[in-house]
Amino acid sequence: MSEVAPAGKATILVYSDDRSTRGQVRLALGRRVAADLPEIEIVECATHQAVSKTLDAGGIDLVIMDGEAVPAGGMGLCRQVKDEIANCPPVVLMIARVADAWLATWSRADAVVAYPIDPVRLPASVADVLRARLSSGANTR
Repeated sequence: MSEVAPAGKATILVYSDDRSTRGQVRLALGRRVAADLPEIEIVECATHQAVSKTLDAGGIDLVIMDGEAVPAGGMGLCRQVKDEIANCPPVVLMIARVADAWLATWSRADAVVAYPIDPVRLPASVADVLRARLSSGANTR
């Protein structure tokens, strides 16, 4: 029996100061991260100010943050948005070093994926987090 994906779109914010990293994430995610999930729409942000403004406006279902972004890294920014935004969407944090996993835990990320961007692992992690978000009924819209 095939599952029918929900109607509408899930909006994913991708934060990295590096345009090529944002492009790699976009490419890895494609149009849909799993057959049972809605198509995705990606909003790209290159600065922490743009992330704050976009999250304040609402409508974001999930955030992917680059832990290596400069000057504001994704780990610190993740912690900040989790502290400051009511009903903050879940965050998937990309890290470069396995040793940074403890810091990712401190940041309160909902999931952590390692660099290099893996076109199988990243969409699978995003799908797991997005399923949990959508099944909980949490909505930022």
